Amino acid sequence: MSLYNIGKVLVKMVLQPKYRVQKQGLENIPAEGPVIICSNHISNYDPPIVGMTCPRTIHFMGKEELFENKILGFIMRQIHVFPIKRGMKDRNALRKGLEILKNGNVLGLFPEGTRSKTGDLQRGLAGAGFFALRSKATVIPCAIIGNYKGKQPLIVRYGPPVEMETLRENKASAQAVTDAIMAEIKKLKEND
Repeated sequence: MSLYNIGKVLVKMVLQPKYRVQKQGLENIPAEGPVIICSNHISNYDPPIVGMTCPRTIHFMGKEELFENKILGFIMRQIHVFPIKRGMKDRNALRKGLEILKNGNVLGLFPEGTRSKTGDLQRGLAGAGFFALRSKATVIPCAIIGNYKGKQPLIVRYGPPVEMETLRENKASAQAVTDAIMAEIKKLKEND
């Protein structure tokens, strides 16, 4: 059993009962082929929560600082997290993300780039649109609904794929594609 799968089991054992996590829309996630899962970002717990609810292995980006400690960096790589330099174009991270998709895997992104302190959606960064336009991946919006206070169940809702054909035909910019993805996440959040 891989460290990723061991981690997934441990996360489920700890976080599932604590936050009473509910999964919705798993049927929207293709069983194979490249997929980009784009979620809102409200907590440091979001990556493990999305990872434990998704039936497929997700590769996430993590801020470069997490890899400075050799032991933590080793663990991060074992659970399919790769580093990204924040605040600048990181060509290595972009190449790595495209390689993950080219190999038919799942890339998990938080287009907002940082956690929302209020829980309200912020404008997404163009990176999500970049990956969507540069790959043939299915783009799945995901909304984490609720909070981590434990009073109400936390819902992880996956929506139908974002319609990419029209965006590609219209030669939409990376930012316009990200805006379309964020609009779908907003719909999922508001469809409570």
